[in-house]
Amino acid sequence: MKPLQLALIAGALALSSSVAMAQPSASTVGSKVSKDGSTVGGTAGSAAAGGTSASTIGLGANSTGKAGTSSTVGGAGSAAAVNGRATSNTKIRENPQMLRSQSRAAAMDGGTWSRSMSNTAVRNNGDLRSWTRSMAHEPGGKPAMSSTRVR
Repeated sequence: MKPLQLALIAGALALSSSVAMAQPSASTVGSKVSKDGSTVGGTAGSAAAGGTSASTIGLGANSTGKAGTSSTVGGAGSAAAVNGRATSNTKIRENPQMLRSQSRAAAMDGGTWSRSMSNTAVRNNGDLRSWTRSMAHEPGGKPAMSSTRVR
């Protein structure tokens, strides 16, 4: 094969592989550890499609010791769109039974979108639960979805 033909074929293969890599993607992770009356855990996720991306995280902790019980919870979200619209928000709520964090992030650009949601709760009895769901979609294709739950 001539060097020019080989270079054109290599360039076409590289272009097709970069187009294949641009498919919507979504991933989530989670972890929980309990030891000596203390529990720490949470979940996080991100999604991307086209020129959009969205990520969220939810974390919580509970500790029981001689001085009593202490709990904390937190969350965050971030979204970006090259030519579209992006929003994110986090709400922390407290009631006599639990602390709760809810984070949402979404980015839209025409029919292309990315979303992520995280929800974490720490109950007074030390129970920690967290889940995250991330999704991304481009028109004409199948949505990418991922979810993680920690109990």
